[in-house]
Amino acid sequence: MALSNPFLTELAAAFGIAEEFWDWKGRLTEVTDETVIAILAAMDVDASDPERARAALDAFRQRPWTRLLPPCVVMERDAPRRVQVHLPHGNWVRVAVRLEEGGFRDIPQVPDDEPPRWVDGVLTGQASFELPADLPLGYHRLQATTEAGQSETTLVVSPSFLGFPASMGEKRAWGYASQLYSVASEDSWGVGDLLDLADLATWSATQQFAGFVLVNPLHAAQPQPPLEASPYLPASRRYVNPLYIRPELVPEYAELDDRARGRIAQIKTKLKKELSGEQLICRDQVWTAKIEALRVIYDHGLRPARRMAFNDFLRREGRALTQFATWSALVTRFGGDWREWPSELKRPSSPTVALFAEQHVDQIIFFTWLQWVADNQLRAAQSAAKDAGMRVGIMNDLAVGVGGSSAEAWTYGNLFADRISVGAPPDHFNQTGQDWAQAPWRPDRLDDLSYAPFRSMVAGILRHSGGIRVDHIMGLFRLWWIPDGMTANQGAYVRYNHEAMVGILALEAHRAGALVVGEDLGVVEPWVRDYLRRRGILGTSIAWFERDGEGRPLQPEAWREYCLASVTTHDLPPTAGYLAGEHVKLQHELGLLTESLEAELAHAERERESFVGLLRQRGFLTADPATTEDVVQALHRYLVATPARVLCAALTDAVGDRRTQNQPGTDKEYPNWRIPLSGPDGKPLNLERLYRDERAFRLASIMNDFSSPMVVPRADTELVV
Repeated sequence: MALSNPFLTELAAAFGIAEEFWDWKGRLTEVTDETVIAILAAMDVDASDPERARAALDAFRQRPWTRLLPPCVVMERDAPRRVQVHLPHGNWVRVAVRLEEGGFRDIPQVPDDEPPRWVDGVLTGQASFELPADLPLGYHRLQATTEAGQSETTLVVSPSFLGFPASMGEKRAWGYASQLYSVASEDSWGVGDLLDLADLATWSATQQFAGFVLVNPLHAAQPQPPLEASPYLPASRRYVNPLYIRPELVPEYAELDDRARGRIAQIKTKLKKELSGEQLICRDQVWTAKIEALRVIYDHGLRPARRMAFNDFLRREGRALTQFATWSALVTRFGGDWREWPSELKRPSSPTVALFAEQHVDQIIFFTWLQWVADNQLRAAQSAAKDAGMRVGIMNDLAVGVGGSSAEAWTYGNLFADRISVGAPPDHFNQTGQDWAQAPWRPDRLDDLSYAPFRSMVAGILRHSGGIRVDHIMGLFRLWWIPDGMTANQGAYVRYNHEAMVGILALEAHRAGALVVGEDLGVVEPWVRDYLRRRGILGTSIAWFERDGEGRPLQPEAWREYCLASVTTHDLPPTAGYLAGEHVKLQHELGLLTESLEAELAHAERERESFVGLLRQRGFLTADPATTEDVVQALHRYLVATPARVLCAALTDAVGDRRTQNQPGTDKEYPNWRIPLSGPDGKPLNLERLYRDERAFRLASIMNDFSSPMVVPRADTELVV
């Protein structure tokens, strides 16, 4: 049934709340009154009864007329854009653009037939102005001058089409997708780190001829155990997780005296002994040891030139970094969830927080220093990738959101919707829906802030990378909001200003010369993919999901050109595991299936056989009988035959790994994000063994479309031909 009253219906439309959605089985599903009312309440709108809903609707309609200028204007270059200003009826107004690089452009007024209306006792009129199509790209200021004074707002001019970065040229690029924490070397501290990333990129470029390495989100986590295992549930997306720092790579490490270096060696040796025999990644133990070692290095101090560089970093990052570091220090004193702190500490602007910061200056500086060190090591990894010949280099992943207890939620306060969690409606792989325990940004508050938090986040991620993968890019269009106390299947979609968010993303990527890939899997409105393609942003195509109208595997020629094409993704088992139906067995063990195990296994077998049939039909698979590796290789030959300009191979597929990295819909039930890179035998495989893995060279031969297989070099210095 539809919503119970027309005012609630109009309010839902006004605030971008969808009354219905198409579920994964193609059924049109309606949203309940209770869900819509709860979501509106999270945006400070009382619609609990028809009268209150009507009053809220009237207030919403009046809101634009109470402002001289809108809070933010985003336009595409080469496309004129009209903007409305509101002022007392009969008053004069002039509009101009103050350009980012200096200078002004007067904006012409155009006819507007909207009649004046009474607003708070003032007869208010509307005037329209047309922003020209030839404004330069950038962040400008839109100025309106009246007899009463002047007002300004942010004007963003973004590229209409982003496309491929110049570094790619006209050639296809391929690369490995890796969970960095899972790829540790013999010398690392139990997790893959930024030096390991540099080395992985060098090997991928020089021995495998790959153009990029795609890594999991490197976003900052909590500063003390227990650490959140999921890289997709960070404390801050603006900053880097210092867990990925290699202590010995910090320049000051070389300046330490024997006693200090001996202390660090003791810490590392003790950690290695504790981790001996562990089959899972132990972040808490690693971070406890690593932060102790880093504190030893920090206490050594900085020579003058390094101090200058650190201070320059602090100036560039500004207040946002100081607030993040302050949050980190507060966490070590009061616990990981700021919502449980004393009330006087719940706002970063409070006098009590200022007093705490004064009393803990050294600790706060230490946390800013960690970010500086991580930033430097990430820059070094990207430099290593480019120096080794990668055309793109490191491609970073941007998580869709943060948790309610995060640093972002503390810093930005009411930017986040209260008592709401983000997730996904039911689908084939998660038939009860998903609750990601993330707090969503409020669309109206983002607009009021001119999207500054989003802009700084994207700019920060792109500073030392050649590309960005936007996880769940539909989140720039709509998110599945789940009110507190409701299950994941009782949520509703809430729309965002995608033109503004995609525009800012495209502008920042243009400035960075970066490739942008959007993960557009799952339930996606068809027009979204069309829009992203028009803006020159790549989608994501996974072999298992690419089907024609009859449900058959899609012929390779029918794939998109503008996509990152892969056989699998981190939310599925590696291909060897998927072929064996490991995902179905795991979901059964965890109670995530809504249909019988037998039925789901039969479905998985039909899916596998349909692909094997296509692979044999097209000549990608000739071995009979075929081994698992034969089928894995054939699936990647299938990828190579598509027109996709960017191809991706999972590092797990390169070494024959079978274990699922993440099972969506679970938390404690499965060791998500704690699985080390392993061989077919399930034993952890370090970076040094990867260098010599024959499977990886055989797969790289296919990804490069070589006529003959590559072989492992006899020595590290031998060229691979």
